[in-house]
Amino acid sequence: MVDNKMLFENKNSFLLIAGPCAIEGEEMAFEIAEEILKITKKLNINFVFKGSFKKANRSRIDSFTGIGDKKALEILGKIRKDLSIPTTTDIHEVKDVDLVSNYVDILQIPAFLARQTDLIVAAAKTSKIVNIKKGQFMNPTSMKFAIEKVKDSGNNNAIITERGNTFGYQDLVVDFRGIPIMKKYAPVILDATHSLQQPNQSSGVTGGNPELIETICKAGIASGVDGLFIETHPNPENAKSDGKNMLALEKLETLLEKLIKIKSAIS
Repeated sequence: MVDNKMLFENKNSFLLIAGPCAIEGEEMAFEIAEEILKITKKLNINFVFKGSFKKANRSRIDSFTGIGDKKALEILGKIRKDLSIPTTTDIHEVKDVDLVSNYVDILQIPAFLARQTDLIVAAAKTSKIVNIKKGQFMNPTSMKFAIEKVKDSGNNNAIITERGNTFGYQDLVVDFRGIPIMKKYAPVILDATHSLQQPNQSSGVTGGNPELIETICKAGIASGVDGLFIETHPNPENAKSDGKNMLALEKLETLLEKLIKIKSAIS
């Protein structure tokens, strides 16, 4: 079983959680997973493939929500088996937990649900790694209690993901002072793409600043994060979800090469 020790065993590098926002189909998912795997093997970076099996928190009712729960989960499971890499997806309700845990190694708690005790406890009791995204409305010290919910349920494999705080009504900002605080509770991942979202747009479609992904990633590595979360897609402009803040897949290798140099310089 994949655990925290396995994910963070490479002290000279960082963990990369990456993939598309949502599973759009098998061919696309494998294209992304295989390309990231090739890059991360070359650079000696531990890699977890991420893809949402459904999008439950959309602003508009006509937004893309998925290709079907079971179909998307089976694709995640196939990537996990065929490519021998860990996988992760987000869960939204307690009833998701038992089904989803059959296909992934890490259960991700979305930021909006970071205080949902029943959901966190149910995820923890699977013995899978539980990755809790810090709510946009929470301060770093409050994540201590979220992590305690996992550990008090008998599971020591927990991760925190920073993804920015609400700044006004239509922007997010990352306060890097929170990284060393949260590292006292669990390994910390920086979500470099969702941190650059611009939510609550008048169109009902979230915007973003993908041109700043490199800046956020560099700052994260320099501030000591244990890993990065990057959503990426071969054609972000055609992505069915969150295309406005995803990194173009063709830019990933160059970015990771720069980040490895920063990590090496501060190690």
